[in-house]
Amino acid sequence: MCSLRVLCFLMIGLHLTNAVVHQSLQDARQEQQQLVQRYIKTLNKEEGAIRLVGGDAEYEGNTEVLHNNKWGAVCDDEWDAAEGEIVCRQLGFPGLRRFTHSGYFGPARRRYWMDNLFCEGHEEELTQCHFEDWGINDCDPSEAAGVICHPPRGAARPAALLLPDDRPLPKYPIHPSSRLYVRLRGGRSRNEGRVEVRIDGQHWGSICADGWGMLEANVVCRQLGLGYASEAFQTDYFGGANVSRPMLSGSECYGNETELADCLHHDHLHGVVSCHGNRQHVAAVICDYLSPDLVVDYYEIEQTAHLEDRPMLLMQCAMEENCVSNEAYQIQRDDPNWRYQTRRLLKFTAAAINAGNTDFRPFKEKNQWEWHMCHMHFHSMEVFATFDIFDLQGRKVAQGHKASFCLEDSSCLPGVPKKYNCANFGDQGISVNCSDVYLYNLDCQWVDITELPRGSYILKIAINPEFKVAEMSYDNNAAICDLFYTENYARVDNCHLTRP
Repeated sequence: MCSLRVLCFLMIGLHLTNAVVHQSLQDARQEQQQLVQRYIKTLNKEEGAIRLVGGDAEYEGNTEVLHNNKWGAVCDDEWDAAEGEIVCRQLGFPGLRRFTHSGYFGPARRRYWMDNLFCEGHEEELTQCHFEDWGINDCDPSEAAGVICHPPRGAARPAALLLPDDRPLPKYPIHPSSRLYVRLRGGRSRNEGRVEVRIDGQHWGSICADGWGMLEANVVCRQLGLGYASEAFQTDYFGGANVSRPMLSGSECYGNETELADCLHHDHLHGVVSCHGNRQHVAAVICDYLSPDLVVDYYEIEQTAHLEDRPMLLMQCAMEENCVSNEAYQIQRDDPNWRYQTRRLLKFTAAAINAGNTDFRPFKEKNQWEWHMCHMHFHSMEVFATFDIFDLQGRKVAQGHKASFCLEDSSCLPGVPKKYNCANFGDQGISVNCSDVYLYNLDCQWVDITELPRGSYILKIAINPEFKVAEMSYDNNAAICDLFYTENYARVDNCHLTRP
């Protein structure tokens, strides 16, 4: 314990040495108190401590959390500003500047402890938020969640990552006067490898792995005439930055571009290449001519949407899966008669048809599926669909929390046999020209709108929203609809397809 205290004060001393001159003794004491708060829980290895790793400064990096005296990563599923604010606040930084996805500071170094985090924003620590149980996840190393907090006063800022006014580096398409060539190298076949680019007559080089995902990989495979992306990697398996020096960084695609040059990148004209995390990891892909393509059936949503006031007594299974709003859990905690309270639910049927040329299969291997006593079958995907309600200014005001899903052929076009079934530990998936249908009478097939004021809103239903499973296109994976909500009536109409 003594050594921990010594180490703690040494770290504080180092930080104070580099700090700006204080305006008063009170400022010095306040900064010292913040530093103690920031580091003492981590140094004492207390349950629920967090830290940032992989960044170029103390206030940025992928988030790790301590559980059972072991550090583990946090997955970026449902990771947004609410969770990021709590991380920065728990670490004692002034606030959140940006939250990051897709292993922005490099791939996860350790096993994932937390997945599908949902925070209201008032929590003091990350472990007070709702999440899947410790260690339960369906994430790969490229899905590490992170933050960039506002730096403490006087902290040095990495010049390569920021402009003088503290904005992130801007991104642009490749300039029209330049030509971007793309190839794959280091793979076992022509359909896989690290992505290399050449701008005009310059030498070939790799792409920084930061943020590289399925959307960018799909563009590469399309440009090379190799079909669709089946895997997107941040890796040195096909040769890393030590083999091929990065030529581009910050690559960000919408997913429907015809060439990688149409995507956004850091300013190549001025030679800006800024890589985080493991500097050896670069962007890599595996392409395939076969791919599923899920399409949301929004007519089913319009025809089945309705309200139900449901007693909490009948929702105990659903509450175990975080399928109601946080207010319901407060009632459960504070009111001994909580079972007789009711929740107002917007219920609907959601269906997805596979219009691709191969089956849609779960992200997890079969031996990783989880048995759910409430539903009496195995769940193969933790986040297959999301249900969100936005106000007319675009702010999210309610969301569904359907924790996990079983995929099966609920109905197929004439002449197409059903292949997948959830019962009896059967294989799961969605066959070509078959639909997986989640009826409105199933648990969690709703959005809890009990606290939502009456009015007009936007309802968004998205499937495969995190792009975990490769598809031909993600532009038809979501339906956006108008929602009109009154005291005893809800109408959903004017739906159209879009991307998650």
